Amino acid sequence: MKKVLLLTVLATFYLGANAQITTPASSPEGSTYSKVGLTDITIDYARPKAKGRKIFGEGDDFLVPFGKLWRTGANSGSIITISTDIKVEGQDLPAGEYVLLTIPGKDNWTVIFYKDTSIGGNMSAHKEEDNQLKVTVKPTKLTESVENLTFNISDISEDNTKAAIQLTWENTSVKVGIEVNFDEAVMADIAAKTVVNDRNYVAAANYYFNNDKDLAQALKWMDMYLENHPKEFWNVHTKAKIQAKMGDKKGAKETAKQSLELAKASERGDFGYIKRNEELIKSL
Repeated sequence: MKKVLLLTVLATFYLGANAQITTPASSPEGSTYSKVGLTDITIDYARPKAKGRKIFGEGDDFLVPFGKLWRTGANSGSIITISTDIKVEGQDLPAGEYVLLTIPGKDNWTVIFYKDTSIGGNMSAHKEEDNQLKVTVKPTKLTESVENLTFNISDISEDNTKAAIQLTWENTSVKVGIEVNFDEAVMADIAAKTVVNDRNYVAAANYYFNNDKDLAQALKWMDMYLENHPKEFWNVHTKAKIQAKMGDKKGAKETAKQSLELAKASERGDFGYIKRNEELIKSL
């Protein structure tokens, strides 16, 4: 009888523990991700709502008073994860996981990348020695109000080397400039993979061509590839463009004519390379 009673109590406890009602969180979880260059950047955070409250300002009437350390979000704050070393506002930040802390101000915000992610929302446990990096940026006013705290990776540059970590809430926007360097990683990739697959010579040549690096090396890589794939008129055309960029107009014109004839003879179509070669020859 005692055994049956115990089982009944345990079963009741188990069912009660698993019968709790699930309701929406007042500050829903959010996440933003972007790749900048070859760097993965993720921000995981809780998104408090304004709900008609005054958010940023001077004095205790505001939810986030100027001059006070803020966990920058709700619940356990906001965690940023960076896959490679980067620069933040010109200063070095190692790859890793950090809590994003801030000290809002009327004219300037202090943004802190904090090493001890176990701090959660307990700002009284903050220690200066655990600040990995501290930078100062200027806030801007928004014309339209943002109800939920929102993080974004914005302003990615055309060459994929620069971007901004952006925070917006209520009528305030804060951007922190970042810069990544992927050149060494690309160079190591080129060295390793061209040995395995000769098509990587084309990728390497294009990388050098598009980023104004050593064009003589780019031409060498393209020649090494075309030695085994001489009829690929699209890559012959790229060789002509490399020669043209090097100032070798005569060589570029001859190579473009070669690409043009190959494109005309292609049974699968020219993919627009007849026109491209004709335009290149004309420009030379």
